[in-house]
Amino acid sequence: MSDPITPLRLATSGMRAQSVRLRHTAENIANVDTPGYRRKLVSFEEAVRLGRPSGEVQASRTQLDRSALPRIFDPSHPMADEEGYYLGSNVDLVIEIADSREASRSYEANLRVFEQSRQMSSALMDLLRR
Repeated sequence: MSDPITPLRLATSGMRAQSVRLRHTAENIANVDTPGYRRKLVSFEEAVRLGRPSGEVQASRTQLDRSALPRIFDPSHPMADEEGYYLGSNVDLVIEIADSREASRSYEANLRVFEQSRQMSSALMDLLRR
């Protein structure tokens, strides 16, 4: 890690990946009561630059949670079948809130690394000017 920009890139990639995760958890929370909605999932993978692993992280392609959708009995619902059931959402609000908090804290940690690295680079430049 002799490149002084590397810590900034690493922290930036972490913030970018966590912001994608936060966006997906927000979408999941917004659709918790949407019939037939499947929870969106995101995982992280190492970024590749010029065919080589860079050490940075990136969000993978968005995937849908394939767990079974709950059958909800409500004969008055417009989407209910002849038996009075319709398919609900497989979003668990407690899990989404926990994921949101974790992503938010990870984002903040990457932001602190970014700020510290920037301050250290600035201090180094001040020392070199003397």
